[in-house]
Amino acid sequence: MTGEMSAAPHIPVLLDEVIAALDPQPSSLIVDATFGAGGYTRRLLDAGATVHAFDRDPDAIAAGCKWPETALQPPRLVLHPRRFSEMVAALAEAGVATVDGVVMDIGVSSMQLDQAHRGFAFAVDGPLDMRMAQEGPSAADFLNTAGEGEIADVLYTYGEERQSRRVARAIVAARPLETTGQLAAVVRRALGYKPGQPKDPATRSFQAIRIHVNAELDELREALAGAEQLLREGGRLAVVSFHSLEDRIVKQFLREASGSTPGGSRHLPQQGIGQSPTFAQVTKGIRPSAQELNFNPRARSATLRCATRTGAPARRAA
Repeated sequence: MTGEMSAAPHIPVLLDEVIAALDPQPSSLIVDATFGAGGYTRRLLDAGATVHAFDRDPDAIAAGCKWPETALQPPRLVLHPRRFSEMVAALAEAGVATVDGVVMDIGVSSMQLDQAHRGFAFAVDGPLDMRMAQEGPSAADFLNTAGEGEIADVLYTYGEERQSRRVARAIVAARPLETTGQLAAVVRRALGYKPGQPKDPATRSFQAIRIHVNAELDELREALAGAEQLLREGGRLAVVSFHSLEDRIVKQFLREASGSTPGGSRHLPQQGIGQSPTFAQVTKGIRPSAQELNFNPRARSATLRCATRTGAPARRAA
């Protein structure tokens, strides 16, 4: 199996809503923090914006290098083969101090899920990998060496798996695990899966292990802080998340940044007293329309949150 991108079509989620939130202009400089197949970037470029796009997946960067906008002088598409948590440092190296917009599409991409050799999905059997950057410890490395308690903690924390200890015990007993099919079978047996159930119980465990292997929630927290630091006054932030753990982080970040946290008490003093809000015009979660869900069922769990940067100093460096 090669490392080429999947030929399966990739449909950007909430595309129209994201572009409306960012309001790109011919003079805009926008960060696509999660380039993937470039669905958001394509529309931003078509609107005349210049885009700095980030992706730690070398396959995504290799595909993006073929876009004609990368060869223009100056380029209108600048690709950064780095984690999006590093956007402040990467843009500083490129001579960019502020931007007009930042978009993030959190989590695993459709192309990664559709490529069996990347090991993200249990729908097709492949190596137990799950590494977005294709380097560092894999899911197999973690599951075959970690203690039962650590595995259980990961499953409970990142997958909200209520029977995490039972699943972890089954994983340790079945070691070594080498493929996604083997892991899925172990989880299903541990949880008493019956074919035809509405949701495969392996879903939660696969999500948890992927998040742990890629440190996704820490990356998200750092990226949000980076966006706050980079966005100019009036700049727009748009974040699409796909499960409650991610959305909770985004929601809490925007609540605190906009000064909308509940008042404190003598037991829990109010945070950030004296700090001016760094974001305003925060939207409630925007969900896909019924029309979008009809042609892209993968959008069903997506939530978009948007906000506009104020002129207040960033609360901390990313």
